[in-house]
Amino acid sequence: MLLLSGDSAIRRALDPKIALLAILLAGSIAGCDREKRDQEQAGPSQANIASGEARDARSAETFQHLIDRSHAGEAAPAARFFGPDNAPVTLAAFKGRPLLVNLWATWCAPCIAEMPTLDALASQQRKAMTVIAVAQDLQGAAVVDPWFQQAGLTSLQPYIDPDNALLDAASSALPTSIFYDADGKELWRVIGAIDWQGAKAKALLAEADL
Repeated sequence: MLLLSGDSAIRRALDPKIALLAILLAGSIAGCDREKRDQEQAGPSQANIASGEARDARSAETFQHLIDRSHAGEAAPAARFFGPDNAPVTLAAFKGRPLLVNLWATWCAPCIAEMPTLDALASQQRKAMTVIAVAQDLQGAAVVDPWFQQAGLTSLQPYIDPDNALLDAASSALPTSIFYDADGKELWRVIGAIDWQGAKAKALLAEADL
């Protein structure tokens, strides 16, 4: 299956329903794929590249994405990832309050573009919901921790998923943000980058009374 971003075809196997939405938005959705991730993480200067992209992406004014509700009602996956303390964790640990899970990577420009707005959301909504950003970098903390140290974020913490367990469970592309209600049931997901301080994001959150 192909997702198109600008003039480049981005390959990743997606759920058929997502694929149909992607075709409708061909040429406008911003996504990142496993093939590109493998290539860009091969070099030893990954951390430096990522920090440079972070500075550049902060000035991005356009966020391209699609909203997918086809998984509404599905339970959060039991996939294991790692918290800021390097202890294994699953999404079940966050059950009891609404949860927004952002799947991203340090090498993914659309991911970096939305990160400051996601950090602001985490700060604004900290009493009403939990927001976590789970990096899908294969090198894990070795590249994610340095990125966080340079990014200047105030609320988000460095969760990592070097096995890509959450991304594989979502059968999606990067970035993908999935909203779960307090019972751990999916409400909607955003595929691509969105301005979490913008009107579209606020409308989505309003669906959950946030």
